[in-house]
Amino acid sequence: MKTPLCRFDTLAAVAPWYAIDDRVMGGVSASRMAFDPQGHAVFSGSLSLANNGGFASVRSPLTAFVSVNGAACLLTVRGDGKRYKFSVRTGAEFDGVSYQAAFQPPAGEWTVIRLAAADFVPTWRGRAVDPLPALDPSCAQQLGLLIADRQWGPFKLDLRTIELVG
Repeated sequence: MKTPLCRFDTLAAVAPWYAIDDRVMGGVSASRMAFDPQGHAVFSGSLSLANNGGFASVRSPLTAFVSVNGAACLLTVRGDGKRYKFSVRTGAEFDGVSYQAAFQPPAGEWTVIRLAAADFVPTWRGRAVDPLPALDPSCAQQLGLLIADRQWGPFKLDLRTIELVG
């Protein structure tokens, strides 16, 4: 059974997503989440390593309560060949623990990425933290996307849906 968390087919679906880039610590990277009139979202920008920077991200509160237990998240994406991370926060705070799972979709083609709950690593400010319980996707309060890992230059990730599957 699939439960949609985000369906990026309208401008209103993309509107709650906002950027949090390395500018918060003096970097110069920039990103944004925008609506493409073809019916999907676009996470894009430029990653810079200047001023000890090196990350760009977008985040959104989860507007619908998820009442199903999920074994995995499905992301329908079209990549640019770069590595990204999908993040789930189980708290509403700005600077708390984030469960992250890395993925690298093929460039230029739509694909479905399956990220099992066991693939998510608890992190705080990009560093793994232990010991914490495994991610329970049904406790998600915020979702996010991130690019880092010294992948400087322009980037672009298209998204159609984010779903939870049992």
